[in-house]
Amino acid sequence: MKARIKLAATRTPDGGELTLYRHDQDFYITINGHDLMHSRQYESELELARLGCRHLAGREAPRILIGGLGMGYTLRQALDLLGPRARVVVGELLGAVVDWHREFLGALNGQPLADPRVELQLGDVVALISDSVGRFDAILLDIDNGPNPLTDSGNRRLYGPEGLQACRRALAKNGCLAVWSVEPNRKFEHLLMRCGFQVRRFRVAAGKGSKSQSRFIWVAAEDKSLLPPGGGEPRPPQKKAPHRFRRGPQRR
Repeated sequence: MKARIKLAATRTPDGGELTLYRHDQDFYITINGHDLMHSRQYESELELARLGCRHLAGREAPRILIGGLGMGYTLRQALDLLGPRARVVVGELLGAVVDWHREFLGALNGQPLADPRVELQLGDVVALISDSVGRFDAILLDIDNGPNPLTDSGNRRLYGPEGLQACRRALAKNGCLAVWSVEPNRKFEHLLMRCGFQVRRFRVAAGKGSKSQSRFIWVAAEDKSLLPPGGGEPRPPQKKAPHRFRRGPQRR
């Protein structure tokens, strides 16, 4: 049996240790010893691009933002779906992750960072989105574990009201937001709706095979007709009826 090899490590803004390992031909990344992503389980990352870019079919020069480079699977799928005039901005917080791509991970996906349609921007993706108004036809977010952060607690801003309203402003007319998550999150669905989005939820396989775990993707847009078919349509939270007190017998 081949040994697991530690290739590199870096610190997150929270002080956690993000580590890249190789085992035989497979790569995986952990955060403080917990598995974060694996090169054998990438089907949901591909689906993020498919669902988030479906409304762009036929558009000649769409502009896309991918929040979170990961292992490059979402970027690769988006590039394969889009035409030669597309522009894809990749926002990545950690420079070390970009270095790992160039040294170790790029071969998994045909070196997508070298594609001339790609623009890499290092730094906080919330700041990048907040500085953009009507810029993107699609925003694909795969930051951390989704709305419940594991890598960096600062990512809560992205999935809170401030971040989602910034995403809405950054989208061009007829644009879509797609968000990846390791688990379902009803509160996040309701927040998307409160921020003015129409929403569909998709349960997708993490990898290939019937035993693969499930992951979740939300696609959101102001125009419901832009959303992909299928999936589930979250219901808004029901308002609780006010409690009524019964009057006791009146005294005479």
